[in-house]
Formats: sequence, structure tokens, C-alpha cells
Amino acid sequence: MFSAFTNSFKIPELRQRIFFTLGLIFVARVGANLPLPGLNPEPLQAYFADLSSVGGGLVGMYNMFTGGALLKGAVFALGIMPYISASIILQLMGAVIPTLARLQQEGDVGRQKIAQYTRYLTIIICIIQGGMLSYAIAGNPENIFQGYSAAKYGSIVLISPVYFALTSIVIMTAGVMLLMWIGEQITQRGIGNGVSIIITIGILEGLPAAISLIYKLLTQGESVDSTAMGIPQLVGMSIMLVLVIAAIVSVTQATRKIPVQYAKRVVGRKVFGGQSSFLPLKINYAGVMPVIFASAIIMFPQMIMTSLGGAAKLDFLTNAAYMLTPGHWLWYAMYGGLIFAFSYFWVSIMFKPIQIADDLKKNGGYIPGVRPGEPTSRFLDFTMTRLTFAGALFLTLIAVMPTLLSSSYNIPWSVSQFFGGTGTLIAVGVMLDTMRQLETFLLQRHYDGFLKKGRTRSSSSSRVRQLDTTELKSLGALWWPLGIIFFIGILAWLLRQPG
Repeated sequence: MFSAFTNSFKIPELRQRIFFTLGLIFVARVGANLPLPGLNPEPLQAYFADLSSVGGGLVGMYNMFTGGALLKGAVFALGIMPYISASIILQLMGAVIPTLARLQQEGDVGRQKIAQYTRYLTIIICIIQGGMLSYAIAGNPENIFQGYSAAKYGSIVLISPVYFALTSIVIMTAGVMLLMWIGEQITQRGIGNGVSIIITIGILEGLPAAISLIYKLLTQGESVDSTAMGIPQLVGMSIMLVLVIAAIVSVTQATRKIPVQYAKRVVGRKVFGGQSSFLPLKINYAGVMPVIFASAIIMFPQMIMTSLGGAAKLDFLTNAAYMLTPGHWLWYAMYGGLIFAFSYFWVSIMFKPIQIADDLKKNGGYIPGVRPGEPTSRFLDFTMTRLTFAGALFLTLIAVMPTLLSSSYNIPWSVSQFFGGTGTLIAVGVMLDTMRQLETFLLQRHYDGFLKKGRTRSSSSSRVRQLDTTELKSLGALWWPLGIIFFIGILAWLLRQPG
């Protein structure tokens, strides 16, 4: 592992890309800790610190994606999520709007046009979300945030509310566009997918605080959040963390290889085709999107019923809202059902068996034992349906793991959130993708990669045989998400604000 990191800095192009990525990450973290003009973030942080459900709620999830910038009232308070929302909206609209569907199939020109539409839609979403956030903070926080009192926590806005709202909308919109530009620059001139890396850095921003809390639980015992932890509990949690990350790596890498045979074609004196290949179908095809959709949707009814029940003093609405809080059996049932539903919905929108069958038929390919055309389409649809069930079941187990630990064993949410859930899924997936890009650079320069055996030497000669990178084993790849997460956690610790 250490030799692979050392070799990464021996390649001039790769070294330049790594430093360029780290520099832009530094800029993103500075913007996530720079407060908006005229805003005092301390009352807002103190209020949400007193809420026991902030970690598992909608605000907590959004704050996790922004790297803590939301509760700090920072310039990057909206994070990169408006851009992600705009991309998802256009991607889903491409399935129902023929114009967007044609643009998606027109190559680079179509992608550039869709990227332009995505930027325009991002600005609209930023204005809407920035206006709502500014109104919640500067308008009347006592009515928006239940239990908030200016006499207890202090004033959040120190200037004119109207002036604060106008300037905040402009600054937060500019912050999102700057983050979007940083993400695009990292993708083009750095390492990994820029937008994904920004989200991952934001998620791992809370890792140093979680480690600090674990240390306090070990040294101070029940004086911290009425929770005690000993060495056996720490060892058990460490083993569980390794097993959870190993499971995420295994399922993320797992694919069902459908064999494909191409017929021979003779054009003049040349023979084309005739080789065997395979069609990889991922078990977790939907990725983390079902968990994000399910988390967002299940929180809205709970928030609405809580607000209406408190304002109108209706006990049945308050009780119904309590049943939708994390840890209740109804919440587990609805959360798991929504994850299953969105898993199949996402696959039905994004996976197109008819198009794949047509492409195979045009290129002279067929699946052995299956007739080309419609039978191939039905076979692929049947296979993906069975794979999606396994992927949705895995997502459900990983998504409810932090809530189970927090509610059953009284583990603080800031610690339990790293034992699964949306954040861990995204972080491990992004680290694996980044590791693959580094692996490609290293193998192209005949260096040892991040695999256990990057190259082997023959006993009779010094010829180098490059190993096939598709033979990446799950257990061999386990240590790289752990190592990279630890490295980025140290980086986040250095960039966080004192106190």
C-alpha cells in the first residue's frame, strides 16, 4: 500500500493531478467554514445540538452532504446538492421527454447541451432553496424551528432581515456555482469524479468529531451523553466497522457476467467478430439513490404532521409523527419498503433491456441459449429483476444499521452514522472509483498498483506481466477505502474550525 502511494508521486502527471485535487478540496473546505455576512452561527448550532433527532432527520442528512456548512451558515451552506438535484431531475425527465432522450443519445454535443440545461436548472433550485433557508433563519425562526427561543439561544441574524435574505441568496447561489466549477475542474484535471469527491469530503468532515467523542466515552464514561463505553465495546465496534465496509465493497464490486458471443463476419479478406465477451450487470445497479429518495420522502410527512400537530394541538397528528421517527417499527417498515420501491423504479428508468438487446443484434452478438431480439430483452429484464432484489435487500440492511445502533445500544448518532447509511455507501463507492483511476495511471507506467500483486516477474527472465485489473478481489480492495478514508479524515481534521 505504502509503495503504491509513493509511486503515485513519482509520476509527474499523476503528482500534479493529486496536488491540484487537494488544492481545490482546501478551497471547498474554506467556503464550508466561512459564515454568511451578518449571520451568527452559534445560536443555530446550539439549537440543533440540543435536538436528539438532528442526526437522523432531513436537516441532519442535508448537513452531512454539505460537510457541516448548513448548520454553520456558511457560504457553501447549500452544498453541491442543488446541482445533484438538477442532474437527477433532467436524467429522470429524459425517460418521459423525447427531446431530452434524443440529446442523451447524440454524443458529446448532446451531453454539452444537457450540461447547459443542468446549470440553468441549478440556478433556479439555488434561488428557491436559498430563499427558503434565508426566510427560515431571518424571517421568524421561532415559528420555523420548534422549541427555538431567541432569549435562550440568541439572535441568528445581526443585520436587516431583508438585506440579509437578498445578499444570502446571491452569495449561496454563487457558492453552489463555484462548487460546481470546482467539481468539474477536479474531474478534468484532477483525480476522481469531482462532485462525488466534494460530497465525500463533506461526509467525512464529521469523522474527527466522532473519534473525539469515542475517546471521551472511553475516558469519561457516562458523563458524556449518559453513555458508557469500554474496551470490549470499542473492539466490537471496530470489527463491525471493518465488516460493514467489507460488505459494501463486496456488493459494490459484485456483478453478474452474462456471456455474449459475437458471430464471425467476413468483409473482403478480413474476418471480424467471433470472440466471446460478457455483459456485466451490477447487483447494486441503483447505487445509493434509493436510500437518498427514501430518506427525503419519509421525512416530509413527519415534519408536516409535527408542525400541524403542534400548531393546532392535535394529539393524533403528533402521535402519528412520532411513529415515523427513526427507531419505531413503522419507520423501519416504511423506510425498507421505500428503498425497495425506489430500487426497482431507478432500474426501470435507467436500465433499458430493449436497447441493449437491439445493440447486441446490430453488432452480431447474442447470449448463448437465448434468441436475439425480444427474448434477449425478456431474459435481461428477468435477470436484472432478481439482481435488484438482492441489491435492495443489501441497501435496506446497510441503511438501517446506524439507526439500529443508535436506538438499541444508545450509541451517539455522530458515531453510528459511519457504520452504514448513505454517507458510508457514498464514501466507499467514491474511494473505490478514485482508486481505480490511480491504478490505471500506475499500471500504465509499469508501477505496482494498489492490488496485492500489481505485477509478477518470471523466474527465468525479467519480463513484466501486467495483471488484469478486472480481477480485483473484494478482500484485496478492502484496505484502500479504509486507508483513504483515514487520510481524508485527517485532512478534514486539519481544515475544520477550532472548537
